Amino acid sequence: MIPTHELTGMILAGGEGRRMGGRDKGLEPFAGLPLVGHVVKRLEGQVAELVINANRNADAYRFFADRVIADAEGGFKGPLMGIYSGLRAANTPWLLVAPCDSPALPDDLVARMVAGIVSENGEHDIAVAFDGERLHPVVALLRTSLADDLAATLAEGERKIDRWYARHDWCKVDMSDCPDAFANLNTEEEKLRLEKVLMGSPSKEVK
Repeated sequence: MIPTHELTGMILAGGEGRRMGGRDKGLEPFAGLPLVGHVVKRLEGQVAELVINANRNADAYRFFADRVIADAEGGFKGPLMGIYSGLRAANTPWLLVAPCDSPALPDDLVARMVAGIVSENGEHDIAVAFDGERLHPVVALLRTSLADDLAATLAEGERKIDRWYARHDWCKVDMSDCPDAFANLNTEEEKLRLEKVLMGSPSKEVK
């Protein structure tokens, strides 16, 4: 098992929010908190350091994390660049990544990802959350020693996360018991719909 002191948590909040009208999704209000605040609650206290990858509004994000890091290269080059920036910035052997716009992630996300990366053959290099139907590549646990390989991949022009994962020893972590936990919010309509569902009854209220 990976101990807490070997684990950095990073929330990806570096996108342009184009489908949100250019607004910074992580700071959008949702069920009484900014979206990023709900993801922070899933990671805080379970990692050695909590980092947010953000390319704007760094001062606002500093309230929620130990550190805020921008992409290693400018120009909003996508989540794979954000992951690389986290791998490079982390001071631990492992990096757990989660998106800022998935406020219903499991409370035990860290424990489940850490347990899932281990098989009878030992630890894999990458673990990716799986909801029973599809993979969620921006919910992942990765060895930070992969940073140089990812730098070379990005230099080749690759921007697809799944294609880079496929080059390595990766596994999926079955979370099919909570498929709704991975709903991510790309539009105002999706945000309002999920907020209504999660806040509709005390049993589903976001904690």
